[in-house]
Amino acid sequence: MKTLNAVKTSTGTGTSAPTSPVAGPTEEELKRAAEFKLDPYLVRLLIDEPFFSTILRLTTKVRTSDLPTAGVTVKGDVFTLYWNPLFTSSLKKKQVKGLMKHECYHLILKHCTSRKQDPHLLWNIATDLAINSIIPRDELPDGGLYPGEALDLSKCVDPVAKAQWQKVSDLIESFPKNKSSEWYMERLLEDEDIRKIIEEGNGGDFVIDDHDGWGDLTDEERQVAEGKLRQHLRDAVKRADSSGQWGSVTGEMREELRQMVSDRIDWKRIIQNFVGNSQRANKARTHRRVNRKYPYIHPGVRRGHSAAVAVYMDQSGSVGDDNIELLFACLNQLGRKVSFTLFPFDYSVNDEAAIKWRKGDKAPPIRTNCGGTNFHAVEKHIQDHSGEFDGHIILTDGEASDPGPSRKRRCWVIVPGRKLMFEPHASDIVVEMEGEPGM
Repeated sequence: MKTLNAVKTSTGTGTSAPTSPVAGPTEEELKRAAEFKLDPYLVRLLIDEPFFSTILRLTTKVRTSDLPTAGVTVKGDVFTLYWNPLFTSSLKKKQVKGLMKHECYHLILKHCTSRKQDPHLLWNIATDLAINSIIPRDELPDGGLYPGEALDLSKCVDPVAKAQWQKVSDLIESFPKNKSSEWYMERLLEDEDIRKIIEEGNGGDFVIDDHDGWGDLTDEERQVAEGKLRQHLRDAVKRADSSGQWGSVTGEMREELRQMVSDRIDWKRIIQNFVGNSQRANKARTHRRVNRKYPYIHPGVRRGHSAAVAVYMDQSGSVGDDNIELLFACLNQLGRKVSFTLFPFDYSVNDEAAIKWRKGDKAPPIRTNCGGTNFHAVEKHIQDHSGEFDGHIILTDGEASDPGPSRKRRCWVIVPGRKLMFEPHASDIVVEMEGEPGM
């Protein structure tokens, strides 16, 4: 469960330790290590990276010389961050921050618990490649693994070992960034020679992080640990969303984190709730009802509920007929007192092609436009017709700029395989349809 994130020193004996001998720490380095304190860096992390700071609160921090660099462990429901002051004191300030983020990602992505794969040495490399892809390069300690970059073989004194590890280096240099650990693992396993070099060379002392003990949990311990982590992660995501302070976490990773902590809800039910909440109460006087205050003197009141919803249909090619059918199969489950008006749109809203639709009708063909997507045109249209509708639904691939907040209830329905390109506003409802991606 240890995760070591920099060059390990070695004795330089044999192919399992192909680097040249490294002298022990100098007196100056020992003094710097003795004076090093992690607390100021944790305070800085709280300011710069509040999301990661929240995750680190889950861990007990232990200063130790038993590990050459740093690492996280999970035992039962106890999460521990170990750090070696000799190593951390040798890093730049931003590299200490990157190291802390690296350890957080090992916990968040369950590398210490349920995602472990064998052979473990290859899995160690795969997880570090995945994590280091999403951390700014200048924040990573020297000597780590990074997709698209060659390994530093300059200290390799054994020509046979160097030739072998050059093959591993070439493969890693060919890797793209931002792939999953499983993706990198699969590529490492494809070449039997690569696998043999890594395993017989003990992972290569100059490149690999030591994750000994990962996965050594019973099923019960794993469930307890992941349950505790999930709750802590949910709190971190909620706090970051409410404050808007995500730090350097990318938009793609934010969405992945939200999905990790969300209790998955049927997307159709979300749309149904949106439409139901858009209904308004209607009152009408009638002599068929008795007025409770003035019986048989004044007519009574008949109350009903109805909703008029505008549905804007994105005309881009990625919104296919199958997506339209999925949406209208959902709308067809709603009450008869809900009416829909369908508007095709691209760069503008096509009023001339508007269609009235009610429960029981077939999904209409709406392929009338073919220009670029413009959400601002939709917002202008709904405001110009604000008295006619109680809310609006936008079926789209999400690939256009933010139109700003809406004064009318708004539901984004995103076709399978796509994402909204911007952060939704507080009053927005975002629904990601399930099904096969469009063209």
